[in-house]
Amino acid sequence: MNKTSKPNINIITLGCSKNLVDSELLLGQLKANNITAFHESDNNSNVIVINTCGFINDAKQESIDTILQYIEAKKAGLIEKIFVMGCLSQRYKNELKKEIKKIDGIYGVNELPEIVKDLGGNYNKTLVNNRYLTTPPHYAYLKIAEGCSRQCSFCAIPLIRGKYVSKPVNLIIDEAKILAEKGVKEIILIAQDLTYYGIDLYKKRKLADLLRKLSEINGIDWIRLHYTYPAGFPIDVLDVMKEQDNICNYIDIPLQHISNSLLKSMRRGISGEETLKLINTIRNKIPDSAIRTTLIVGYPGETEQDFKELKNFIIESKFDRLGVFTYSHEEDTPAYLLKDNIPEKIKQQRA
Repeated sequence: MNKTSKPNINIITLGCSKNLVDSELLLGQLKANNITAFHESDNNSNVIVINTCGFINDAKQESIDTILQYIEAKKAGLIEKIFVMGCLSQRYKNELKKEIKKIDGIYGVNELPEIVKDLGGNYNKTLVNNRYLTTPPHYAYLKIAEGCSRQCSFCAIPLIRGKYVSKPVNLIIDEAKILAEKGVKEIILIAQDLTYYGIDLYKKRKLADLLRKLSEINGIDWIRLHYTYPAGFPIDVLDVMKEQDNICNYIDIPLQHISNSLLKSMRRGISGEETLKLINTIRNKIPDSAIRTTLIVGYPGETEQDFKELKNFIIESKFDRLGVFTYSHEEDTPAYLLKDNIPEKIKQQRA
């Protein structure tokens, strides 16, 4: 990196926990090169790395606003360089280069070696499991796959992150052991879709087998599942959850809707009736389970009757945690061909 002074790097992470893991990987590489680097620090850093989100409109706007904020700081002489990585720069690299010329480097989601080099370091592939943790010391995220091979009509993640790629079991176990050695007590498993794990690599779903092996690691007291997918949910995961005391009776399972017509248009691969059956199966097998879900309101064509059905579903299902998103009309997704016919005011009211 061409520099006028010794780099003091501050990494800003926007978006989800999967992005946070990417920032931790970058931090690990930089610190291995004896480069001064922090995560969202108040130190007087002269180099800023913004790890962006490009998933929905609000997230894109937050990323752009953050970039522009640091561009102003650069103009004022408060910082020297700005680098942008992550989902927004993967999806809109050319647009960012054209519209915001004062960015010093723009990197997609699979360009960690390139950004490490441009920040003055040498990428070491033997450090792929050795992140610099930014979470409180008792827990850490563990990413078991990249990308997504689902075809949900509203979602841009496959466009940004590519097809689903499972991380080999042995590498996941190695990383979990490293986390345990660092004093981590709770591992939170993440991916775009945990339940798809293994299909690409082992030709069958392997999440249950992976959980069983992770549960045997000394020092790990809790294992928590984030981002499971309802269609084709592997029931053997519930069996392992019931068997192993250190696997939390907690399932994060984004259901998005209950209306059959909307689920079909969303390409979710599951019906409302099958969704209800799955929830009942989870509750019957794990009576004290905590279920978190997320829903989308304002999807094209959502009628008042669809919304009423969704509200009744929420009341009857008694979710332990619930998040609601308004539909975001994302270009290059199948749903973008539909008319975004629900006014923003109605979307917000329904949310």
